[in-house]
Order: sequence, then C-alpha cells, then structure tokens
Amino acid sequence: MGAGWAAGVTRARAMAGRRAGPETARGLATAPGLFDALRALAGTPYRRGLDVRAGPAEAGRSVTAALVWQLRVLAGWQPRPGSAAVRLLAARFEIDNTRDRLRALAGEPQPPPHRLGALSTAWPRLAGAASAAEVRAVLAASLWGDPGADSPAAILTGMRLSAAARTVANVPTAARWAAGEAALLVAREKFLAARPLAPAATAYAVRTLGAAVRATAFDDFRTALPPTARWALRDTGRPGDLWRAEARWWSSIEREGLLLLRRARLDVTPVVGAVAVLGADAWRVRAALECAAHGGPAREAFDELVG
Repeated sequence: MGAGWAAGVTRARAMAGRRAGPETARGLATAPGLFDALRALAGTPYRRGLDVRAGPAEAGRSVTAALVWQLRVLAGWQPRPGSAAVRLLAARFEIDNTRDRLRALAGEPQPPPHRLGALSTAWPRLAGAASAAEVRAVLAASLWGDPGADSPAAILTGMRLSAAARTVANVPTAARWAAGEAALLVAREKFLAARPLAPAATAYAVRTLGAAVRATAFDDFRTALPPTARWALRDTGRPGDLWRAEARWWSSIEREGLLLLRRARLDVTPVVGAVAVLGADAWRVRAALECAAHGGPAREAFDELVG
C-alpha cells in the first residue's frame, strides 16, 4: 500500500505542476480572438482533442474533456481509496452527462458525453434511459440515491446535493469544499431561482448544511449555516451576488489544494489537492476562452472573477 500511495502522490504532484496556471489563463483572456487563444493552448495539457477552429461552447467542452482525461489518469495511479476519492470528486462530470441526456430526451441536441471510464458511477445505465422517470429510477437504484422528483431541475439538484453529502461523509479533506458548494447551490435554487427543493434533495442538504436548509430568507440562511459552509457565502449580501461567491469558491479550493499538495504525506491528501488544483485551472481556462471569444466587457468580468 505504501508503494501504491508513493506512485499515486508522485503522479498527483506532477500533474498539478503541469497545469496552465493563472498567467497563461490571463494571456488567453487577452488574446486577439478565440482562434489565437486556442492556438496558445497547444502547449498545455488541454491540447488533447483541441480544435483551434472551435467555437466558444466547443472550446470549453474540449477543456473539460481534457480535465476528465487527466482525472481518469490520476485515478488510475491510485490505490483503491485514492481512486474512490477521485471518482467522488469528479461526480460533476456524470452530472453534466445526465444533464445533457435529459436535454436530449426533451428534443435538444446532445453533445458527445464525457468519457468517464472508471470515474462513472451509474452513467452507462443513465445513458440508456428513455425518459426522465427512467433517469430517476436508475439514480434511485445507485449510490446517487433518489433525487426526489422527475423534473430535470430536481434531478440535477438532487444529484449535486447527493454528491456533496457523500463527499462530506467519505472524503474529509474535501468536506469544507463540498459543504461550501452545497450552500451555494441551495442559495441559488431557493433564493435566486425560487425553486423549492424536493424532499429527497432537502434530506441530502440537511446532512451537509443542517437546519439552515429550512430558512426562508437569504440572510437567515447565511447566518444559520455551519462554519464549514458559511465561508462560501461570506460577503455575499444578496442572491444576485452568488456568481462572485462561486468564483471565490474556486479560488479558495485552488489555494487550499496547493497547500495540500505541499504536505509530505503518502495518503489521499495530496491527491485531493491535485483534483482541486486541476479543476480550478480548467475553470479559469474556460473563463479565459470566453473572454477571448467576446472581448471587451468579458475581459473586465474575467479580472473580477480571477483577480
């Protein structure tokens, strides 16, 4: 087991060390256009499957696909507990695939799904679902659990809150991040979109956020959050500011992930740090490509998001 962790931690640190980084992202954001920005990505880990003629949506999806591949490689180098942690921290990509499947069932075009490999929990069965009700049934029979309703919004919210609750329970190193993300999601659903949570989703949220989930006003919700989650909404005075809080969430997990990577430990800790750092890097690169595609005000927004 020691040798397995040594190889896994070494790989985690190496992969995180090859990320694009803030300065590269800033260069992408200030490129004359998307074509030039994509050409600049050729020297980064995001070159895999890159098409320099892609539009903004396709370019962003290519960055995500490269991140999924990185996490698959990272998981493959870990002993079983490390692989399980990476799979759980990569749950957002199975959620993305499920979102796209639900859109396809509603008659919208479906992009190619992320190739999850060993990162998947229920995706092969979800891919074959012929209705939203079947999607819910597949989830209910899996580790995801029942999202509590058949609507696409309820299914996806239930999945996100299920992933957060399972992360808190099974990956203590990432528990603070998962709780903060759950707080942002519940705030967005209840106080920005004005969508009540399904009972099952509420149960997942209560496991992570406690009695705050029952609050009916945004300020009361923030005040009642446990410290593990309250930090994510710090300085967020109204629901309309949640986009800034979400950007700060990414910056925070990257900063903390870098600290975890520096710890001289042969266990899951540096691996969790690598997942955070790689995820934040891909988020920043996607934002930079959007800026390159749209210029002007988008670059101002990038400066505010990334700092």
